[in-house]
Amino acid sequence: MAQAHAEALLALAIEQGFAQYVARGTYLRGWTLAMQGQAEEGIAQLRQGLVALQATGAGQMGPMAMLAEAYGQGGYIAEGLAVLAEALAGVAKTGERDGPFYRLKGDLLLRQAVPDEPQAETYFHQALDIARHRQARSWELGAATSLSRLWQRQGKRAAARELLAPIYGWFTEGFDTADLQDAKALLDALS
Repeated sequence: MAQAHAEALLALAIEQGFAQYVARGTYLRGWTLAMQGQAEEGIAQLRQGLVALQATGAGQMGPMAMLAEAYGQGGYIAEGLAVLAEALAGVAKTGERDGPFYRLKGDLLLRQAVPDEPQAETYFHQALDIARHRQARSWELGAATSLSRLWQRQGKRAAARELLAPIYGWFTEGFDTADLQDAKALLDALS
């Protein structure tokens, strides 16, 4: 569905000559391709969209997170971490804190050949703190799911369930979304 929307955005933006939205449609289409297992083509389009977006002067933080996620999806963990390092350096300059970057960095650290569990846990806690400060429930769900999955792996099943269950319980709709389905599956596994 996301790919269909990206294609529609891209077609309309090209037709109307909206450069910024052509860039956005390009990186969104790239992200959808990468998430569907076409990592190389998706990453190429993501990078193309980022370059085009940069030329318009628009912000790039969201697309950089998508690029890092696409690298991770394709198994290019070091490249994903490098993109996140660049993004977090940009975030540090503005003083802005972005929880999804920290969650994604933790996830990628766990996917390395030698997982860095302590550092990943630190990043998941940062992501949780930021989400709670911003009252961003979906960010909090994502960070709690990642941290709970790590704790499950470490044998801390009760702590994982205690963290995730109340956050999952806040939601009253959207149960067909990937994040809520992922959280539900983890909670079921922790029962």
